[in-house]
Amino acid sequence: MDASSPLTFAIIGFIVGLIVGLGCYRLFSKSQREAASMRQKLLEREHQIAEMKNSVGSHLTGIYQRLSNIRDEANQLELQLKEDAEEWDIRDAAIQPSLDLSGINSTSEQQAPADTAAPATPRDYADGKGGTLSEDFGLKRNEVTTPQPPRY
Repeated sequence: MDASSPLTFAIIGFIVGLIVGLGCYRLFSKSQREAASMRQKLLEREHQIAEMKNSVGSHLTGIYQRLSNIRDEANQLELQLKEDAEEWDIRDAAIQPSLDLSGINSTSEQQAPADTAAPATPRDYADGKGGTLSEDFGLKRNEVTTPQPPRY
């Protein structure tokens, strides 16, 4: 076969045409352009999601550190409060009854349990002893001066 034979030109022309046709299909096909743009959008969104995960992770880490600092400061304040109460010989229940300072480590010994008896009735309550809410408070005319209720 000669290099200039028509069959050789036909085969080379067919191969070149096939390559050019595939290239044009890839470049000018609407579905290929859409698929390429979808791939690009997918990559961009995955990148955005990765950035958001990193920022949320760092944000949550910062919040955890702040909460830890707040807890440490609260424990220090409670210790200082307990030490000051011991220094002034004040019971913890007088400071704040709902405050539980037993879980905090301190150098002092454990306190004795609180009284189990019922608390005393307030003086201004109507217990029959002449408090401000009793039925006869301020109605007796034979008293020269009306006693003032105690102020707390």
